[in-house]
Amino acid sequence: MIRYPALRVAYIEEKEEIIGDKPQKVYFSILAKAVGTFDQVIYRIKLPGPPIIGEGKPENQNHAIIFTRGEALQTIDMNQDNYLEEALKVRNLLQEFHHNRGRRPPTILGLREYIFTESVSTLAWFMSYQETSFVTIGQRLLANPLRVRFHYGHPDVFDRLFHITRGGISKASKTINLSEDVFAGFNSTLRRGCITYHEYLQVGKGRDVGLNQISKFEAKVANGNSEQTLSRDIHRLGRRFDFFRMLSCYFTTIGFYFSSLISVLGIYVFLYGQLYLVLSGLEKALIIEARMKNIESLETALASQSFIQLGLLTGLPVVMEIGLEKGFLTALKDFVLMQLQFAAVFFTFSLGTKTHHFGRTIMYGGAKYIPTGRKVVVFHASFTENYRLYSRSHFVKGFELLLLLVVYDLFRRSYQSSMAYVLITYSVWFMTMTWLFAPFLFNPSGFDWDKIVDDWKGWNKWIKEKGSIGIQQNKSWQSWWNDEQAHLRRSGYGARLFEILLSIRFFLYQYGLVYHLDISQQSKNFLVYVLSWVVILAVFLTVKAVNIGRQLFSARYHLMFRFFKAFLFLSVFAIVITLSVICELSSKDLLVCCLAFLPTGWGLILVAQAVRPIIENTGLWQFTEVLAKSYDYGMGSILFFPIAILAWIPIFSEFQTQFLFNPAFNRHLQIQPILEGKKKQK
Repeated sequence: MIRYPALRVAYIEEKEEIIGDKPQKVYFSILAKAVGTFDQVIYRIKLPGPPIIGEGKPENQNHAIIFTRGEALQTIDMNQDNYLEEALKVRNLLQEFHHNRGRRPPTILGLREYIFTESVSTLAWFMSYQETSFVTIGQRLLANPLRVRFHYGHPDVFDRLFHITRGGISKASKTINLSEDVFAGFNSTLRRGCITYHEYLQVGKGRDVGLNQISKFEAKVANGNSEQTLSRDIHRLGRRFDFFRMLSCYFTTIGFYFSSLISVLGIYVFLYGQLYLVLSGLEKALIIEARMKNIESLETALASQSFIQLGLLTGLPVVMEIGLEKGFLTALKDFVLMQLQFAAVFFTFSLGTKTHHFGRTIMYGGAKYIPTGRKVVVFHASFTENYRLYSRSHFVKGFELLLLLVVYDLFRRSYQSSMAYVLITYSVWFMTMTWLFAPFLFNPSGFDWDKIVDDWKGWNKWIKEKGSIGIQQNKSWQSWWNDEQAHLRRSGYGARLFEILLSIRFFLYQYGLVYHLDISQQSKNFLVYVLSWVVILAVFLTVKAVNIGRQLFSARYHLMFRFFKAFLFLSVFAIVITLSVICELSSKDLLVCCLAFLPTGWGLILVAQAVRPIIENTGLWQFTEVLAKSYDYGMGSILFFPIAILAWIPIFSEFQTQFLFNPAFNRHLQIQPILEGKKKQK
């Protein structure tokens, strides 16, 4: 018999009470029961202060736990469900609280999850297998023998009496406890609790099914892990664990994200090292010396590890798990099919998401909850939305890696074979292309021509729209650009200085390439480098002149402004051509000059953003904004061009839809244009 079928935690009540002859606000947590159209206050509990002081989800849990009864609590999410046959096993599960696991009975019982959204799309399938790897192999290993399993938002069952007397099941400090669930596990372990894992009972779970949803979720988790890295809980666990549990805890929590960050940083160090070797001439000298002494070539050394770098071995645990559950033939077939459906592209892109948000939060702090919606829905994301989400986390980094690879290729051709270049850089090329184009590859109707035309119109409107108070970042580039610098506005001098030091790498191109060209006549005089800055200054002054001309003439003297702009750009073009003829620069040298100056401009933008409080009220900041808009428009246009070319080929859109989405969604995509056409006719 259910005694209170309509119980619910309804609201927070705010009242004024006279305390010491002065009115003060007091707050109550209310448990209400719905009867008809009215609510009968069942319980009212006075709170010590304003209730909303921390993160939303743990605040809700702390608010509700005081009304719970019994000896066990199950934490279950909105995107989870259960099955009748699984509910019959709950009595067996609760008996686990009375069996010792090691020295003492468990305080948290972990459960397995079944992902029921795996059939929506290939991305949902990838996430399902990733979750399978984590909630079966991973959880099983964490619980025994590593003994470092915590709480990860799964439908775990808590010993209520243990936790309600030890601070509850959630910590709600703003920002620090963004990933509030794992702190429940930290809290339980630090207070001599025991956490187990049981696979005989499972609960259904709906995972994110679109790339943007998945990326937002992974960004939130990466932010949460960076805050864990800085938290006292991890410090206390590390100090109190024995050596082996300490290592297990590290590599199964923050160590995974830290290792990913180090891997990506290693790629940057490797490529900038290659840039130094090729521009300084040291690599050429070493290779020529090796050939003269008949030393084994670099190709031989790299060939042995090139296949390992494909990363195929990383999928071995998943193959073994699926093989045990469904048979090894099924496991092998699924693994091959995943590779054909661009699983490597998805997971490489996911690596960029994790490292960007983990690194940024470690350096600047300020992690915040990113809502994903968790809806089982797949829809076309506009080009503007994709650019806003991935510009700084993937696109800028992808263009930087692309520039490094191109410059390295231009200067190594005279002395190094193409095979050596391929063996050294093929994995970086793959990562670069993935970071630049994966959002469009996995975007529903991403290569539909009508959608592409609408995306281009929306992109231009977004770029040109003025930003001001109340204008959201999805409406204006200016609003988005200002929001992107929020991490710097709350940073101290140390973080700003670190940002400037990181930005210095963009000036290395110019310095190295200027001295490498014939224009320097092998001279190492510093004036040669200064002259290159004179050229940059001339280009910047031209852009500034165009901006001033737009303010003065564009509204009333539109034709005059067009002539003025054309005259300036033709003048700059004539100067560049004249200088190239006088200095006898080849077409390759001209390309190198462009490649040298592009990173310099981006470096100047980053430095200006770091010192914004100093220059914000000067003309330099307005110029920085104009320059930043030009770079963003240029990067967006470069990304848009190949997408438009592929969209012009009808078969490619059909191939993408059939290959990446399930039949039901394919039919939806085919019917949707017809319905939209009927609406337009009306």
